[in-house]
Amino acid sequence: MSKIAITSEGPDLDDPVDPRFGRAAGFLVVDVETMDTSYIDNGQTQVLAQGAGIQAAQLVAGAGVDCVLSGFVGPKAFQALSAVKIKVVQDLDEGMTVRQAVEKYKRGAVRFAEGPNRGAGR
Repeated sequence: MSKIAITSEGPDLDDPVDPRFGRAAGFLVVDVETMDTSYIDNGQTQVLAQGAGIQAAQLVAGAGVDCVLSGFVGPKAFQALSAVKIKVVQDLDEGMTVRQAVEKYKRGAVRFAEGPNRGAGR
């Protein structure tokens, strides 16, 4: 896997990881081989009453990522990501930067999730 998306509170590697997937501020897409980055603003899904996780999943799928790193991923978002073969890493440490999350991923110190870690509507 060479392209991953990390839920981020901002557009830089040194910004904090946003613990939410569906309502994250945005996603930092990182090519783990070159460390090239691009940012996807997720502001439009933050205001949705429902479906934020599914919309966010569509955004990252459109970026061509192989894996998503986040804190909490709900069941509908997890299902949407799984349907397009995007692996999920969740339960990232509070206060971790995007750069730290990428380094943890590159070291192989993450575990791919088998299901969501957050119930619907939470």
